[in-house]
Amino acid sequence: MDIIIKPMESDSEIRGKAYVHWKSWQDAYSGLIDQAYLDNLTIEKCTDMAFRWPDNLLIAKENDKVIGFVGYGVCGDEPFTGEIFSIYILKEYYDKKIGYALMCAALEKLSDYRKNYVWVLEGNLRAIKFYERCGFQFDGTKKQITLGTTNTEIRMVLHKHR
Repeated sequence: MDIIIKPMESDSEIRGKAYVHWKSWQDAYSGLIDQAYLDNLTIEKCTDMAFRWPDNLLIAKENDKVIGFVGYGVCGDEPFTGEIFSIYILKEYYDKKIGYALMCAALEKLSDYRKNYVWVLEGNLRAIKFYERCGFQFDGTKKQITLGTTNTEIRMVLHKHR
């Protein structure tokens, strides 16, 4: 398997990222969030979002196919803190270290920050285990979000030791 991690640049890569966004939400969040919300999250909506917000995104590609992505940047809640906003991989590429490669590449982009956050949906055990393997730990902060119905997100933090 020949996978590359690179910045998202072309229209075809943006469309590929949109597909990964749409498909991974269908796979990862079925049973965790309101099904009507998932049904309403169309590929067209994901494509629109991908074209509106193309910055700070790295993609994983196998040949010409986008198979995963990570979004990163400055934390909106706390100054001098980085944040992983999203990380998704197509289900058929789970357990192949692609998520880990994307996370490492994004954390490298955030290397100036002493700590980085990621928010995870309560009950998303696969994601929680992944973040824990990457060194993130729960910090006790929770927030309510609405995805059709009310859901809880839990914040995890990765401290850098210098």
